[in-house]
Order: sequence, then C-alpha cells, then structure tokens
Amino acid sequence: MPSLTDARASNATFSPPCTPVAVFVGGTSGIGEAMAKALTSYLGGKLHLFIVGRNQAAAEKIFASLPRSEGVEHEFVYCDAFLMRNIVATSEELKERVPGGKINFLVLSPGYFRITGRDETEEGLDKVLVSRYYCRFKFISELLPALQVAKERGEDARAMTMLGAGVMDVPVDREDLGMRKNYRIWNAGLKPAVYNDVMIEEYAKQNPGIGFVHISPGAVHTPGAKSVYGELYWLYGVQPEECAEYMLYALLDRVKESGWSRRDEHGNDIGMKWYNISAEDKRAVWEHSLAETSV
Repeated sequence: MPSLTDARASNATFSPPCTPVAVFVGGTSGIGEAMAKALTSYLGGKLHLFIVGRNQAAAEKIFASLPRSEGVEHEFVYCDAFLMRNIVATSEELKERVPGGKINFLVLSPGYFRITGRDETEEGLDKVLVSRYYCRFKFISELLPALQVAKERGEDARAMTMLGAGVMDVPVDREDLGMRKNYRIWNAGLKPAVYNDVMIEEYAKQNPGIGFVHISPGAVHTPGAKSVYGELYWLYGVQPEECAEYMLYALLDRVKESGWSRRDEHGNDIGMKWYNISAEDKRAVWEHSLAETSV
C-alpha cells in the first residue's frame, strides 16, 4: 500500500509531453473537485479542464482557485445527468469544445442517494441507479470517440468511475437488474458497484489501448456523504484532498495505463476480489445497460 507521501511523490512525476484534456463529471464538490485541483496543480496549470455538472457557481469558484497557463481552457458544461438524452447532448457539446477533439482523462463521480425508496426520472430510471451507474455507462459510451482520439495520438486515454470496487460480494438478479420488482436501499446502494465492474471490463475488451478503472474511495468527508449519513459519518474517514491523491495515483498508474483494473481506497489493484459473477450474468448486465440507456 502506498503511503500518502508516496502517492503524492508519484503524482508529482506526471509530466505529459502534450497538454492533456480532463473531463470531470461530478467535479463541483467532494472528491471530483479535489482531484481536479490536484491534477491542475501538479501540471502547473497546463491542463484543459472541463467540469460537467449543474452548479456553475461552484465550478467557477474552483476555476478561480487554480493555477493558469497560457492557452489552457477551464470550462463548465451544464448537464442534468439524470436524463440519458441530456448526456447525449452534453457529450456532443463536449466533443466539439475539447481542444483537438480529444479527452485524455474522463473521471466520473456523480453523487446522489436517497433512503426513501424508488424515485424515477421521466425516462423511467431510478435516480439512485442513474447516479451510481447508468449515467456513467452513458458518458463513457458517448465520449469514447474522444478517448480514441487521444489513444491514436499516443497519449494517455483513461476513464475512471469512483464507486465501490471490491467492497462486497453482491449477487445480481438477472430477472430484475433495473430493480423495478424488488427495490431496496441495500440493492440500490451496493449492486451498482458490480455493474460498474462489468462495465469497465467490457469497455476495456472492446477498446484496447484505453484504460478503465473502477475504484472505491472509501469513507470520505464529502457534502454528499454527510447528507446521507449525518454527523456520524464524520467520525471516521479522510478529507477529500487526501482521497484525491490516491485516486490520482490510480488514474496515472503507468503500469496499468490500458486494460481494466479495480482499485481500493489507496489505489491498490485488488484484482478479482469479490467479483465472482458468471459470464451469463455479465452478458445480462451489459445488454440491460445498453437497453436502459438507449434514447
């Protein structure tokens, strides 16, 4: 396990030959914000940064705090990511706005949770499942062409989803993957972690040369966590800035710059820990994902 000092030292060595483009979905607070700030700082401001979310004021505050380098872009892109059609439109906008049509790093950490039962969008998807899975699947799908551009130029091309890799061995129900028949808070909270595993494995198989990471940030003092768990959550865990160093350590790992990997809260590769679902279940999750996110 790398120490925090080791993670920071490793991150500080990142020095790409070309100015990278990073897109953070859910980057206006918490871990996403801390990662965006840390990556920009390590690069001395030489980062084209795009933050996707709903809070433009928060994004502008982040941009104002960052070091700047001549010619770089710091832009906010509004998106209500609860709706798949919005993700399609936002992704088209991003592909037009990102310099050179490329994305080097796509980081997904949207946060939403509720404990009062199923709450569907107008597209018929539960909002918790959208936040924890469907919107991530759709953003990757729509932005793959921009990641491919980066790969074809010989540059970094990686996508990271932050949720719960290796947290628990959770079975999937092929007859109710969308949890319309048996919706429980436990199901909605934990099963999307397995879906994320299936997602990065399949995307990696279909897109050699691009890196896909599913990472568990662990217990972190974020506004979203506090809203769900209350003050008790603040008795343990770490600050977003500390967590962000480990998340960056995993994102920038030169050993695993392509293929797929599952990581713990310190950026360690956990291999297949608690990822025991069958090939049939994987195929069912993938086909379900394509169907539910189509618009």
